[in-house]
Amino acid sequence: MRAMSPPPPLRLLLLLLWDLLDLALAYLTVSIEPLPPVVVGDAVTLKCNFKTDGKMREIVWYRVTDGGTIKQKIFTFDAMFSTNFSHMENYRKREDLVYQSTVRLPEVRISDNGPYECHVGIYDRATREKVVLASGNVFLNVMAPPTSISVLAADTPAPFSRYQAQNFTLVCVVSGGKPAPLVYFKRDGEPIEATPLPEPPAGAGSWAPRNLLHRDLDDTKVPKLLAAEGEAGGGRPPATVEPPRGLAAERGPVTETIPETVVSREFPRWVHVAEPIYYFRHTHAPVSDGTVEARATLTWTLNPQIDNEALFSCEVKHPALSMPMQSEVTLVAPKGPKITMTPTRARVGDTVRILVQGFQNEVFPEPLFTWTRVGSRLLDGSAEHDGKELVLERVPAELNGSMYRCTAQNPLGSTDTHTRLIVFENPNIPRGTEDSNGSLTGHRGFRLVLALTLTVILELT
Repeated sequence: MRAMSPPPPLRLLLLLLWDLLDLALAYLTVSIEPLPPVVVGDAVTLKCNFKTDGKMREIVWYRVTDGGTIKQKIFTFDAMFSTNFSHMENYRKREDLVYQSTVRLPEVRISDNGPYECHVGIYDRATREKVVLASGNVFLNVMAPPTSISVLAADTPAPFSRYQAQNFTLVCVVSGGKPAPLVYFKRDGEPIEATPLPEPPAGAGSWAPRNLLHRDLDDTKVPKLLAAEGEAGGGRPPATVEPPRGLAAERGPVTETIPETVVSREFPRWVHVAEPIYYFRHTHAPVSDGTVEARATLTWTLNPQIDNEALFSCEVKHPALSMPMQSEVTLVAPKGPKITMTPTRARVGDTVRILVQGFQNEVFPEPLFTWTRVGSRLLDGSAEHDGKELVLERVPAELNGSMYRCTAQNPLGSTDTHTRLIVFENPNIPRGTEDSNGSLTGHRGFRLVLALTLTVILELT
């Protein structure tokens, strides 16, 4: 059966209604060209294309902030009050007008990151009081390269231990980047294959590395008799046996019996696997300026014999960088502290300062300094003093010839340096008038004060 077409009068009526509807409704489509990610400082042009067969009313550009709740107007074109088309280009195409409105941002900042909207309005064909609106949007992704990178040692300064394996952690801090960079470590120029560690839970405190490897002590450092007793007791060492704490600790009598199995060596012979096992963790936190601070940690069980003078580098890859960014450190034990004493010619009653100014080599990580007096306690009565500087206030003559030891140590090694204090007579202080603290003796001081008081009284009378 053939479909029946409407009669000619009805067909003519439908065509007339369609023409009237086409005259009454205006045609408007809006689209914004997508943008690739841009780098801070670049110039960016936002382009809004729209096609219409109606008459232009207005164009408005908005910057959207706070998740869409706030719209900041950045450009407006009003056809009623302006005939300036400097921001627009138009040409005819199939009886439609195609427009392009552009907004140029000369030097983008991180704060320019976010969505932008282009709103276009045209007059309705039926009445100029009605405006047809359409809009498009685009997201401007602003990237920023990292501005700083540094490598630190966690939990330092820390002492050196010859008798117990220690975990060591390097921390790489990268600031100023957006988005978060890719951070990785190298040793002596070779990438490190590390086991990733999970991120700590939110609100957790500082993360302390756990014991990563179990390493036994060198059997040459333990007397054979004690080792046999330890095996008999289930492998537990006797509670009374404690290893020396370091060169700065107080030692027992010189007649102490030393086991024959002790071998004099700078470092013990650790029992190691073929390669150290590294553990890696990467975290990042947003900063108020819109950038991200990234922290990467590398943890392993330190072996001073093979890790001393090892070069570790932290490298960063980022889409806003043309080449990797890096910072490197060399693990080095302290050697040859340079000690200065002021004044260089100390006299009785002076305040003497003994300071470590540096080392013969670059030391990393920062060493721990401990001062002791050889054969006696310090002037204030303490057994030792921590810090780079030792201050002796009002030195007495009894300290002449006293020897002071500075122990500098980090997890890679320890070194001792000695200096001797020479105290000269002070012509302003008669000999024998000072006590062990450098002050005048009580009896003579009292006589001097009494004599001065009587002199003042006689002058007043």
